[in-house]
Amino acid sequence: MVATYHDLLQVTKIMERPIPLESLFTEKIFRIPDYQRGYAWQEEQFRAFWEDLVNLPEGRSHYTGVLTLRKIPDASVTRDSREFWLVQDHSYKLYHVVDGQQRLTTFVIFVQAFAEFFAKLPENAGKAPGDVFVTDSLRLSDLHERYLFRTNPKGGFRTYMFGYTDDNPSHEYLRHRILGEGGGGTVQETFYTLNLGEAKEYFYKQLQNLHGISGTAGLADLYRKLTKRFLFNEYAIDDDFDVFVAFETMNNRGKKLSDLELLKNRLIYLTTLFGDALIDEAGRRALRDDINSAWKETYHQLGRNKTAPLNDDDFLRALWIACFKYSRDTGRDYARFLLDKHFNPRNVHETLEIEVPLQAVTERRADDIEEYQDDQEACGNPEPMASNRDGKIGYADVRGFVSSLKESAPHWFASFYPDMADGLSDAIKASVDRLNRIGMGYFRPLVMVALKKSFVEEEKLKLFDRIERFVFLAFRVGSARSNYRSSEFYNAARAMDRDETTIDAISGQLDAALAYAFNDDGSFRINEFHGILFKKFKEGSGYYGWSGLRYLLFEYEQTLLDASRQRKVSWGDLLKPGSDKVSVEHVYPQTPTVEWEQAFMAVPTEMRSRYNSTLGNLLLLSMSINASLQNDSFASKKKPKFDDGKKVRNGYADGSHSEIEVAQNDDWGPGEIRARGTKILRFMESRWGFQFRDADREKLLFLDDGETGHPNVN
Repeated sequence: MVATYHDLLQVTKIMERPIPLESLFTEKIFRIPDYQRGYAWQEEQFRAFWEDLVNLPEGRSHYTGVLTLRKIPDASVTRDSREFWLVQDHSYKLYHVVDGQQRLTTFVIFVQAFAEFFAKLPENAGKAPGDVFVTDSLRLSDLHERYLFRTNPKGGFRTYMFGYTDDNPSHEYLRHRILGEGGGGTVQETFYTLNLGEAKEYFYKQLQNLHGISGTAGLADLYRKLTKRFLFNEYAIDDDFDVFVAFETMNNRGKKLSDLELLKNRLIYLTTLFGDALIDEAGRRALRDDINSAWKETYHQLGRNKTAPLNDDDFLRALWIACFKYSRDTGRDYARFLLDKHFNPRNVHETLEIEVPLQAVTERRADDIEEYQDDQEACGNPEPMASNRDGKIGYADVRGFVSSLKESAPHWFASFYPDMADGLSDAIKASVDRLNRIGMGYFRPLVMVALKKSFVEEEKLKLFDRIERFVFLAFRVGSARSNYRSSEFYNAARAMDRDETTIDAISGQLDAALAYAFNDDGSFRINEFHGILFKKFKEGSGYYGWSGLRYLLFEYEQTLLDASRQRKVSWGDLLKPGSDKVSVEHVYPQTPTVEWEQAFMAVPTEMRSRYNSTLGNLLLLSMSINASLQNDSFASKKKPKFDDGKKVRNGYADGSHSEIEVAQNDDWGPGEIRARGTKILRFMESRWGFQFRDADREKLLFLDDGETGHPNVN
């Protein structure tokens, strides 16, 4: 599929000069076909559109670019379609939008927001659209019919001037949630429909603000600018030009298509290449429907969490890892394989091309050595899916990949947001939650596959627990590189997806990969952990500066819960900004007052900062409490504080369960800090299934009060 934009223009019919939107929408119906992505513009693009419009000087025009269309023959518009009556009786022409849909969609959303706002103005309340004047001579009903919809006089249904084809995932949302058609019921939302809704809300609010400044006259002037002075060049692709080539070529400009969007177009294109001997027209239509259904489900899942939708290319890469053998190429390796090698038209066509041996040239990339220097497993090259061993692509290969994509999308979502996912037990949700808290990194494809497979719950829980242990020991307690053994466990995801391995086998791999971290007697080797902490204590932060502290203290807090106790702290509390955030409190303060002197009189002055920064002196509580407690004495910190009979802050005694535990002490000094530090280290051993030597446990407290004043690093 090689074409340049220059080549494309040579096979198009070019109108002599740019035309305004009011001319563009004359007796035309625009449809976004199924191979197109959804609406991808976001606030940055909305704002640019708005600023171009409101800042357009009087007497000037704004050129918005090229709109590339493919005319649909009148004979192809069937009698049962909503467009038929306009095409047959009113000489409208139906076009598919090949390039420019983001701008055209934005225009239609803006006009709809404008129409809704105008209709709701107090002076227009209760009026029919035919009685509301946008300008001196333009009724609101005229605006509807030109740019939005016409109503069939006999059937009473709407035909929209702009919209998606019926098989596009955004079709129903645009009709019922944006353009205001009733009777929509439950409409599925996707990553793209979120953008449609946000665009409408953005423009509606901007119009409200403008009306407050300029009144209806200002709105009318804005409408004239948009429809008369926003100009397009209109191009029509010849029927014999390959529309899919045009789509990929032209979408290399502007807001770039994601790889997942490009892949959908490519797979639909491949359905047109399979010969009649392999698949008949009904089968081809069914396969195309399967592709649309899979992408609709995928974008629904990626956009389910409206406040934090998932990245589509991250999902595609994870699916590639699960379906094909992982390679150590970097960057867009998955996209190069899927688009350039595997789902390539050459693998469908019989070719007359001969092999010509050429010198292999590989661009050296500086980050390759950095990223993979200690990831030495042999990975090989990506392999085809099980159904395709000869390099050729058949409809079964496309259907198999599409089926896997559709099936995997809900489990990819569940790996990020288990509490919002369907069909997970509380135990699985809690286990996946822990993986997200600690950061599952490159294990996410494996977690996705495990959630998808029909393993019994106990097996899944076992795997997730072993992954969590590996991450904690290798990356939080240890200092392994973030990609340590990544290839091995990417390939394990693929093997699991193909039923070529078991959870027991992968658990064994995880344990074997941690063998370096243990002494011959089975105890945990503390060298790396001690080294990390030694640097932190030397800098003055101690455990407070260790990246694993919040996770450890949060997990410790969870162990203090039982059936009769309510949760006092959630992980989300640790991520909140400002005064609502749960922070790490130094019980013995960093700048102690005279009230603390007596408890630490026996500790040399140069050693006291160690007690301040060691593990046993740290616990979780709310930032607002932390700020109010500051350097108070321990007795004051334990109790709530009142002002004129009104509680102004909590104390440890009514805080988190960890705070309540600390509040049970009568005093807080070196002995209490050492005892609590030892207790938390033993919790760490129990929680993640390993053991320190007794002497090593003491070293990790960093409370050695020897003459050197620094810990023993031998």
